[in-house]
Amino acid sequence: MSELYVGLMSGTSLDGVDGVLVDFSGPHLVVLAYVNAPFSSTLTQELLDLNGSGADELHRAALAANSLARIYAKVVADLLAKSGCINSDVTAIGAHGQTVRHRPQAIDGTGYTLQLNNPALLAELTGIDVIADFRSRDVAAGGQGAPLVPVFHQFFFGSLGETMGVLNIGGISNLTIIGPHDVDDVMGFDCGPGNALMDAWCQRHLGKAFDADGAWAASGQIHADLLASLLTEPYFDQPAPKSTGRDLFNSTWLARKLEKLASISPMDVQATLTELTASACAEGVNRYAAGSKNLIVCGGGAFNGHLMRRLQVHLPLVQVTSSQDHGLPALQVEACAFAWLARKTILREKLSLQKVTGARGARVLGAIYPK
Repeated sequence: MSELYVGLMSGTSLDGVDGVLVDFSGPHLVVLAYVNAPFSSTLTQELLDLNGSGADELHRAALAANSLARIYAKVVADLLAKSGCINSDVTAIGAHGQTVRHRPQAIDGTGYTLQLNNPALLAELTGIDVIADFRSRDVAAGGQGAPLVPVFHQFFFGSLGETMGVLNIGGISNLTIIGPHDVDDVMGFDCGPGNALMDAWCQRHLGKAFDADGAWAASGQIHADLLASLLTEPYFDQPAPKSTGRDLFNSTWLARKLEKLASISPMDVQATLTELTASACAEGVNRYAAGSKNLIVCGGGAFNGHLMRRLQVHLPLVQVTSSQDHGLPALQVEACAFAWLARKTILREKLSLQKVTGARGARVLGAIYPK
């Protein structure tokens, strides 16, 4: 069996797809090709709208899933072209899909998590087996269904004898704590908002997709009363394991917080939103990884220089670095994780996520759609 796998990730930032072609045949994974495909503004808006209830949403969600599958297929084709491989060289594609609702353990005790995807269409378009729907089995087993990447973080970044943290800052931020003594000693949880609120505020006031390098936030002042109000959200005080998403941290949530305060300049709001992300992530490190000396940051947030500096201020005894400095570029980590998870599914290997998601036991994750 070939050890080549594709990983596709489109996260809560709603900015596009990151795809990797990974070779697992050696002692260390090797990324043979990387491709990023941005979403059109129309698809981004539709995916954002589908995070909430709306007219004819089942029909709209199905069509959006078809659009995603076609983008995924184009990414796969580009990865093969860049690497010189053909589809028969690849064992499987790990396709995460686009999360539009995340309500684990809610409503009926089991809840659900929903990632838009059409893996059958993707298999048809690529001629490669597709692994998808990674989160549902964990939710069925009593877990949060998220985050799933901590077990990959341990595989790639873990170092016995040292407690360390890996922080992924996408639309939502999630933290992995890797223990020092056992390869299975890993926990993780969602800290809260990552880039989602900052990006939405930047789009609203500057017409830009994101605050490049955090320059706009750096030009403002942290508004103490707003920050205090934001941090009263009960989610921040919940113990791990826990997970969240745009269901909670969205523009409506922010608007409710802002309406209780006097007028605040947009740049000061941006500075405060950046501080919210930094402080929530740092609190997670201090609470669950006290004594760790290293925090590895990946995801789009790793490119926000102001945010990285604020993390370092909050964690003066911890070395805050990008995953780029540890062998894997920041935008490739999650895509690699889903290539790795797809391989685990093909091998029918159970993953132990009790300390990450709270699931009742180890489970094989993902559903297989044969080519």
